[in-house]
Amino acid sequence: MISTRSLEIFKEITTIPRESGHEGPMTAFLQDFAAKRGLFCKTDSIGNVVIVREAMPGKEQVPTIVLQCHQDMVCEKNPGVEHDFSRDPIPYVIEDGWMIARDTTLGADDGIGIAVALAVLESDLVTGRLECVFTISEETGMDGAFAMEPGFFTGRTLINLDSEDEGQLFIGCAGGLDTFGTFRYFREVRNAGWKGLKISVSNALGGHSGDDINKGRVNAVQQLVRFLYDELPHGLQLILLHGGGKPNAIAREASCLILVPDADATLSRFEAFKADVKAEFAVTDPDVLLQAEASPCNEKPIDSVVAKRLIATLYGLPHGVLAMSPDIPDLVETSTNLAAVRMNERGVVKVITSQRSAVPSERHDAAARVEAVLKLGGAEVEHLLEYPGWKPNVHSPILEACVASYRKLFQTEPEVKAIHAGLECGLFGEKFGDLDMISFGPTLRSVHAPGERLELASLDKFAALLEDVLVNFNG
Repeated sequence: MISTRSLEIFKEITTIPRESGHEGPMTAFLQDFAAKRGLFCKTDSIGNVVIVREAMPGKEQVPTIVLQCHQDMVCEKNPGVEHDFSRDPIPYVIEDGWMIARDTTLGADDGIGIAVALAVLESDLVTGRLECVFTISEETGMDGAFAMEPGFFTGRTLINLDSEDEGQLFIGCAGGLDTFGTFRYFREVRNAGWKGLKISVSNALGGHSGDDINKGRVNAVQQLVRFLYDELPHGLQLILLHGGGKPNAIAREASCLILVPDADATLSRFEAFKADVKAEFAVTDPDVLLQAEASPCNEKPIDSVVAKRLIATLYGLPHGVLAMSPDIPDLVETSTNLAAVRMNERGVVKVITSQRSAVPSERHDAAARVEAVLKLGGAEVEHLLEYPGWKPNVHSPILEACVASYRKLFQTEPEVKAIHAGLECGLFGEKFGDLDMISFGPTLRSVHAPGERLELASLDKFAALLEDVLVNFNG
């Protein structure tokens, strides 16, 4: 069984820097892995890698299977944590059956997929021809899949190893795009006698903006601007506003620096607001922290017209589930994520959002709604990094093979589902056409957020299923 070896390889992968856009060390690791085992390896101009293992004796007539995963990881850490993703190994513990990174992301998305694919390549499993494809920069726009040239891989049956719930076989996914808004400001004179306050929302669970968008978690940017909007009638000047991280992550923390005419009154109202938020999210995000404190400062605030427009726009932007699937129970069909707000000293504030839907028209409608709110607030708007969804095929041969293997191994039925997240399958299907595809993986939790963890028992089942499918697949 390859699960033990997979975990060994994944532990090695946690020592390799591989942030999106900086996958060079990971690419080199894959090339070296292939060279040491005498396997054919090809790397394209952007950094995608394919490693080929030819068919074992007696399996020459079996159609090629492509195992596909991505090299990069989302790099997030808790505030105050000293960790440099460009050089430091990921710190983790193994506890109560889980492999956990407490203060950073673990990178099991999709490092565990890489590890299992490599364990298969070096194993003595009697399989047909295998092409293991490792793309770059999946997390920031599927750059590797977009840039891949026809012929980079030849197989017509593809197993994507980038899913996060053992026991679920995915045969469809949402497409997505990002919508950015840009505000421009100048600095104005401080109001005499007004006091500085720092306000923050932190320690929220965050999570994946697709898979976790329906779980009722705190969006730190959204809750911070909720308070600021309520404070506008009382008077405030905005000096700094910052929060969130990657477009595909729910904002876990946000903070601002403001000037107010009556600090004590503002702090009193904040305590009431804090109590409301804690009560509202007591079940879904119980450990969120809301803090306010005096903060002497000498900076000038941004001009009041832009400040009010920015706060109102952020408060008015939709966030969360927009529609559920009418065909698949409990599947989110369309959503939008208020991902981040970033302010620099050059007079620019960037608002970052992302929209997802399996239905292109609904995806475009969600992006248009976000665009409308941003434009009403006076922002410049651009749409970037659109990628397609993946339409389910319930008559797929590889699906039938995976269901049969799962029944045999575990004496139960797997769930066959679509996922409200982007998978490279959608892009491969659009670019290369006529691919028979499926996606499955072990159980991961808190993906794209510190505290990301891998359930080890699910790794055993994931690896066993992949083994059985590869050994018994006949096309």
